[in-house]
Amino acid sequence: MTTLTSAPVSPSTPGATPAGSAASRPGAVLTVILLGYFMAVLDVAIVNVALPTIRSTLHSSGAGLELSVSGYSISYAVFIVTGARLGDLWGHARVLRFGLVLFTLASLACGLAPDTAALVAFRLAQGLGSAAMMPQVLSLIQRTFTGPARLKAMSLYTAVVSGGAVAGQVLGGLIISANLFGSSWRPCFLVNVPVGLGVLIASFRVLPKDAGEPGRGLDPRGLAVLTPSVLAVVVPLVLGHDEHWPLWGWPLLGAGLLGFALFGAVEARVGRRGGSPVIPARVLRHPGFAVGVATLGLSMVLMMGLLFSITLHLQGALRLSPLGSGLAFVPQAVAVFVISMTWRRLPAHRYAAAVVCGFLLLAAVLAGLAAVLRHGGTGGFDRWVLMTLLGVGLGLAFSPLMGLMLSRVPVADAADASGVVATVAQLGQVTGVATLGTLFLNLDAAGTVSCSAHALTVVLLVSAGLAVLGGAAASRIPRPDKA
Repeated sequence: MTTLTSAPVSPSTPGATPAGSAASRPGAVLTVILLGYFMAVLDVAIVNVALPTIRSTLHSSGAGLELSVSGYSISYAVFIVTGARLGDLWGHARVLRFGLVLFTLASLACGLAPDTAALVAFRLAQGLGSAAMMPQVLSLIQRTFTGPARLKAMSLYTAVVSGGAVAGQVLGGLIISANLFGSSWRPCFLVNVPVGLGVLIASFRVLPKDAGEPGRGLDPRGLAVLTPSVLAVVVPLVLGHDEHWPLWGWPLLGAGLLGFALFGAVEARVGRRGGSPVIPARVLRHPGFAVGVATLGLSMVLMMGLLFSITLHLQGALRLSPLGSGLAFVPQAVAVFVISMTWRRLPAHRYAAAVVCGFLLLAAVLAGLAAVLRHGGTGGFDRWVLMTLLGVGLGLAFSPLMGLMLSRVPVADAADASGVVATVAQLGQVTGVATLGTLFLNLDAAGTVSCSAHALTVVLLVSAGLAVLGGAAASRIPRPDKA
């Protein structure tokens, strides 16, 4: 079977791990970094389940409650590219530990928060911790594994991304229902503390010691343009619906898009002068990377927009408990995990075709779900079957895509590629909730079962159209034997 390969990592390669270091135990490295990543992914979903309880106990306003969720997304999205570059400067294991410590302490503070203002502040700190920690996961995978082993590691990574979101729904429902020691929603944050400490202790024994990339800088001009540009785009998308899409949001969005264009010009100038741009142009020129990143963003729009909308329908109109709605996604999570762990058995020249098939299957399944749920029922056995197939489609659309994008990226560009991927993924998640979620909420103004069913049907059909668009984009990704 033909396999994707990348340049071998040798001790002389910048950023490579010396022989005999902790990376000689790659399985242990992967376990530790994915545990930390899983904790962060899990946290987002758990908090979403806990929102009604947080509101009733802290007497939060709508804006305060929204900021307790979106504050994390805002700080994470704004600083994630900086976090990726800091890994290059100071060492990926070191920056991952810094992010892990900050995330764990912020989780403890969130669990003890006396009021909404404190909770919002600590959620911002959590986002900063994630922005430092998350890019290092992909960078360490790139540096620790090559060839088929890297693809296997990426399969586990994608399984954690999708599985963590669903596991958070289930675990959040269990925690809220248990009401441990009368602590209500607080264990939803406090559960991160022992996990974070365990991962931190293990990281000192397992993660490779690296001193960063020689000759890299922070590129203050690029960051000075990119950071406010991301902020200008994320804030209106996150707060727009609850604030009834205020007038200030639209010029802010426009300014953010202009900022991205200016960022491109600044980065090109830095590169021509021999500097260290935040996102080197050569990263985007790697075969299939640019179109792969665009397709990834679309897949995250679909994944998070659908999770948000279907959850609202199940808990709102159909009155399922948080635990019950979380369990409804279990077939999808199992299917994604199975696909994530088995797609590599395909011949390498079929990987790009698998992504296209995944998006087309998604389109068909979403149309089927629209037909099954349009009358306001639970969908019965048909819904379970379709949710399983939805997981198959998401697994095929997402898992091989990550492998195709990152397998060709040289080790020297791993951190930059990781920053781009993580930023696009986060922006895709925010955009999915802001677009598909807002469409659902606007159509479900009456809040009745029939109104909610109609809203979900429209969202599902729009998502099916986006899935077809994703398949078309994925068809432009070059096959490995043509790279």
